[in-house]
Amino acid sequence: MPLITDLVKIKQIAEEKEVENDHFQSFLKLQNEQKIDSLTQELNELITPKIDCTKCGNCCKSLMIHITSEETVELADQLNLTQDQLKDQFIEQSEQGQMILNTIPCHFLKNTSCSIYEHRFTECREFPHLHKPHFIRRLFSTMRYYEICPIIFNVVEQLKIELSY
Repeated sequence: MPLITDLVKIKQIAEEKEVENDHFQSFLKLQNEQKIDSLTQELNELITPKIDCTKCGNCCKSLMIHITSEETVELADQLNLTQDQLKDQFIEQSEQGQMILNTIPCHFLKNTSCSIYEHRFTECREFPHLHKPHFIRRLFSTMRYYEICPIIFNVVEQLKIELSY
């Protein structure tokens, strides 16, 4: 199956497949979790290298990014700012003490690329999280990005084929 990377086409197909995808999620929840994890991870390894995320940037336009204390230290150093300056300009702290970027889209998105790519946050580095175990337990959050992430879109569509759905 050829990969689809055109964002307009992905959004259109996602709208057309909304009911199908709801049923597919129910189907997946009845499958063996280890089998689905293994298959999803294999597909992710095949598909991800074929998609240039820097031509998209949709995740940077829509994700709320959590940041660790260590990442604030590294970013402050990278940007030649003090910790306080960095936090004042770019970071918000939740009542639970979690740090997040204070804007969506991300401050560091330039056109469709990350301006701090080499120092990007762990959450950014790991998106779309298809390499992690427990795919079935993350279906809600994964499918939220099906229409905006070419990697998720193509992995899910290929998963349907592999599972003869």
